[in-house]
Amino acid sequence: MPDELSGSCEQVNNKAEARDLPPRSFLRRRDSRQSLGTIMMGTSLYLPVVILLMQCSPSVPVTVTTNRHKVEVEEHKDAVLSCIFYTEKDQQPRIEWKKKGKDVSFVFFGGKFRGPFEGRATIEGATVTLKKVTQEDAGEYRCEISAPKDSVNLGETNVTLKVLVPPQTPLCEIPSSAVTGSVVQLSCRDQHSIPPATYSWYKDNQPMNPPRHANATYLINSRTGVLEFKSVAKEDTGRYSCLASNGVGLPKMCEAKHMTIEDVNITAIVATVLGVFLAVLICGCGGFLLQRNGFFSPGHRGRSNVNYIPPPQEPQDFKHTQSFML
Repeated sequence: MPDELSGSCEQVNNKAEARDLPPRSFLRRRDSRQSLGTIMMGTSLYLPVVILLMQCSPSVPVTVTTNRHKVEVEEHKDAVLSCIFYTEKDQQPRIEWKKKGKDVSFVFFGGKFRGPFEGRATIEGATVTLKKVTQEDAGEYRCEISAPKDSVNLGETNVTLKVLVPPQTPLCEIPSSAVTGSVVQLSCRDQHSIPPATYSWYKDNQPMNPPRHANATYLINSRTGVLEFKSVAKEDTGRYSCLASNGVGLPKMCEAKHMTIEDVNITAIVATVLGVFLAVLICGCGGFLLQRNGFFSPGHRGRSNVNYIPPPQEPQDFKHTQSFML
């Protein structure tokens, strides 16, 4: 009997709890509505900030760059001036190349090459290839890309072209002779090579090594091409030549010339000194004798010639002044 009473009590209590508490599905729906409301409230707070950031974020501009800002190429070969671009919307931007100098000149404009580049240049994308460049082509170039449909519609990049020139046959100045003990300079110069050439000297087809000690009898300046002997000796007699090189193309050598070093001719020097002395002595003696005879005196200069004899009269100048009677 007690067990039945306790069981019935539990059933009554469970029914009472069931009446007091809401259903579980109702609780789940209420929790989901609260979470959604919280999310929407948070979103409503951040949405203006997101919109503001989107309005303030910068637009992607047209981008222009190059693979090489400095291009070095040997003369009479092709030069590639690269220009790479990216656009935001415009798929057919306007491409222009210009060359800077005293005045800015067009290289590529309106879809074709201009001036001296017409017929000797090609373009692929925005990259230009110049055919058989010369020194006239050296300089600074600018690639300009104009994309009107983009928010930022202009971009540019610069490319510098340096045209390298191999050495030419250098001009060598080598004296044919010199006397022992004198200072002698041999020069070698190439005016056209780019970059400037460096020079080395040869004697009798053998290279002359730059001296490494202060008491050397000669000096070599590889930059200026000057070979200088401080005091030449007879052993310096020989055939000299100069080689110019700058790392571009093949080195060039001037024609070898013979230089003879001779001893001082004492006999010739003495003879010259005696000749000068005798000339001075003769001039001095002659002046002394003339001075002694009064040639340079003032009276001699102003004296009239008393022995002057007038020239005879011609027959037609005779005048009859008196008659004679026989």
